[in-house]
Amino acid sequence: MNTLKKLKITALFGTMVALFAWGCDISPDAGTGTGTMQVKMHDNPAHYDEVNVSVERVEVNRSEGDQGWETISEPNEVYNILELVNGEFAVLADAELETGTYQQIRLILDDNNSIVIDGETYPLTVPSGAQTGLKLNINAEIEEGIVYTLLLDFDADRSVVKRGMQDHYNLRPVIRATAEAESGNIGGIVNAESTVRAILDAGTAEADTVSTTFSDSETGDFLLVGLEENSYTVNFEPADDEAYEEKSIDEVEVTIGETTDLGEVELTEIDDE
Repeated sequence: MNTLKKLKITALFGTMVALFAWGCDISPDAGTGTGTMQVKMHDNPAHYDEVNVSVERVEVNRSEGDQGWETISEPNEVYNILELVNGEFAVLADAELETGTYQQIRLILDDNNSIVIDGETYPLTVPSGAQTGLKLNINAEIEEGIVYTLLLDFDADRSVVKRGMQDHYNLRPVIRATAEAESGNIGGIVNAESTVRAILDAGTAEADTVSTTFSDSETGDFLLVGLEENSYTVNFEPADDEAYEEKSIDEVEVTIGETTDLGEVELTEIDDE
């Protein structure tokens, strides 16, 4: 983990969604025919060895209130979300659904969640208020014969909360949901051999974290996925040491359906002499 280069980005419009938001009143939207919903999870990493999240099943809802939940998959699997970076995804669901608008998605977790810090494993406790499921508002429009892919960007750093002075940790998931067809990416290569943080700034104090990734430990490649269309300044900062100077790249455009390639991002080494 310490050999990886960490990149963290911040953006004006990035709306982080806490999964403890409960349902809203909607009207049923029945359609004819069927389409496909695919749900992929990836990660905003953190400085832990592992963050293991155990997903029992995935459900969607398009009915009024908190009724009408439909199970679309039952993974019953533990995912180390810190491995889901640079375009690596865990497919939580790939299901055929009736056409229409699905307002919410719900992840049902079991009690096998854990965190590993400096080689020690600790349980991750899901608060009792989330026992009915961790919910997101998505507004997913399923069309006949079309695959709708939903990206769930799991912010590991903000989702793990330490309780008190002891080694007790709560899992309060913070996830950003994006339709893959309505987003773009930013990629490139960092030449530094130490951990580097990249911050995306849209130029105002209202900016919020959008995505984080680690560059490849051998090649330096990085890929930030599921970004809304906008223009950014990308600020690269050394995170673990002072071996490199900070660097900014202005007017980085994100276009829907495309990957903006920053090429090789060269950071200048600091001369200690």
